[in-house]
Amino acid sequence: MSREPDSASTDVLHVEQLDGVRRLTLHRPDALNTFDYRLQRDLRAAVDHAADDETVRCLILTGSGRAFCAGADIDLNDLDASTRLAPRTEEELRLRYNPTVRALRTMGKPAVAAVNGPAVGLGCSLAAACDQVVAADSAWFSLAFAQVGLTLDAGASLLIGARIGIGRATRMAMLGERIDAGTAHSWGMVDEVVTPEDVGARALALADALAHGPTAAFAATKHSLNIALLDRLDAAFEAEVAGQTSLVDSEDFREGAAAFSRRRSPSFVGR
Repeated sequence: MSREPDSASTDVLHVEQLDGVRRLTLHRPDALNTFDYRLQRDLRAAVDHAADDETVRCLILTGSGRAFCAGADIDLNDLDASTRLAPRTEEELRLRYNPTVRALRTMGKPAVAAVNGPAVGLGCSLAAACDQVVAADSAWFSLAFAQVGLTLDAGASLLIGARIGIGRATRMAMLGERIDAGTAHSWGMVDEVVTPEDVGARALALADALAHGPTAAFAATKHSLNIALLDRLDAAFEAEVAGQTSLVDSEDFREGAAAFSRRRSPSFVGR
């Protein structure tokens, strides 16, 4: 097994080269691998590098510690009621999160998500952007945006909807329930469920099989599927940006954030 030079890894993203497979491990375990600016920057650069590197024939995305990715790193305790959040939210979605998800989905090489633990919000989008999803039976998925008065972002409206259908995607988005790995598998969000001890090895075996396949044919297949099923991804990004920026300065989001921080039920007013 050969490895990427140490300079490719950072303090928040570990990079390994396993023959023709490049494994990217989100590494903010104490923060449940939530995305801050550094992790977004480093993951986007690593995906772009893998897309252009001829030694990489398949990609694995996974998380360190007990989570896959618990979404964006937002401290709801620090929200200032006088601060307008829409400009920052629009910038983060347009320039950081959406391009990272798009790069993962459109790279001309197969990508396998090894979901070792909870995948929440952005974590769901990252997993759904991959071509195959292997999950530990202890993992779970959640789109809990509405629980704090927000809507879907990072392509979840299309990527999750394409995998599980509009009814189930609506249920996830509006009720914010935790969907266990078994249910996610029966819905089509997950392609394989294994024990937590086996998720890394199974993802690597699948990625290795893909890496030894006709990767040019895989690239053409992925491109065709993107056009046939996901050709509205950019439109979905735009709709999500519009929705999210209209909500982050709303009374409901302030109430939802306050309720979450104080561990009480929110009282939404619809504005």
